Amino acid sequence: MAAIAWFGFTGCGLTSAASPGSIFAFLAMTPSECMIQVTIGVCIAAAVSFVIASPIVRAADVADIDSASEKMREMKGTSEAVVVSGTENGLVVFACDAGMGSSAMGATRFRNRIKAERPDLTVKHSGVDNVTGEAKIVVCQRVLSERARKSAPQAQIFEIDNFLDDPALDVLYEPLNSMKNSAVPAGNAPSAKLAPAADPDKPKLSISAADIQLGCKSVGREQAIRDSGTLLVKRGYVKDPYVDAMVERDKLTSVYIGMGIAIPHGTNEAKDTVENTGVVLQQYPEGVDFDGEKAQLVFGIAGKGEEHLEILANICRILEDEEILEKLKTTDDLDWALSVLS
Repeated sequence: MAAIAWFGFTGCGLTSAASPGSIFAFLAMTPSECMIQVTIGVCIAAAVSFVIASPIVRAADVADIDSASEKMREMKGTSEAVVVSGTENGLVVFACDAGMGSSAMGATRFRNRIKAERPDLTVKHSGVDNVTGEAKIVVCQRVLSERARKSAPQAQIFEIDNFLDDPALDVLYEPLNSMKNSAVPAGNAPSAKLAPAADPDKPKLSISAADIQLGCKSVGREQAIRDSGTLLVKRGYVKDPYVDAMVERDKLTSVYIGMGIAIPHGTNEAKDTVENTGVVLQQYPEGVDFDGEKAQLVFGIAGKGEEHLEILANICRILEDEEILEKLKTTDDLDWALSVLS
């Protein structure tokens, strides 16, 4: 009875002290009334426990969700790459907003990396809104993925953060490389496509000493982009409105492309403000912050057609030699910088 009386005091909502009044109240209750009181007491206790514990649980859940989200972001390329198939003699397109600088660099570097294993593949660059219907895979920055899906609904969309050293590019490379035996039959491998012969009458695009500024003091991200645009204006490559378009382009998708390099350039809408094709370089030995990444080399691009790609191809060649790339980030030898870029 003592045990039953004690349960009645706590479970039925009475006081915990064994006062005569509480005992009489408990004894006066019918079984059904006591059951109702017990149920109410359990509910109240559960609610109180939840209120006390929920901040702790919620904090743990947020940490777990954040960790899971970050893990999924890191593995996004993996999940996409698992279903890579049907790429024999296929087209891989690297797409950015304007199709001018970052995607061209990414396409060139990835092409150089995979051409020996998969000579059947064609790797090109494009503006994200103008991807050809022949594309099997479209590589683009995450923020552009929906536009890429509208532009190329037939293609697999492969999302990355930057075009040069994103780990997701390794994830894309591996399945494409592993499929080389089925894509290229033994003894019948197609020869790599040769670049068209240079037109002897067409002037070769080059970068001059006036296009390069070494040893610049670190500035903010937007200021670095504006300084790049100002140099393009000064050199007669673009009109003033192009500078604002370069800043707008970076707000849409970062112009930082990895490996300490940023390539600011205008949006598609600003192409009519380009006077002449040109590339300028500003070197920041201490780096410019781009969302936690440091860009020591900022190449400003203004292109008519495909003319600027020659210098970008030279930059890609430099990237293959880590020693040269690191030296270019800090050198004060202008003649040497010209020699490796030309």
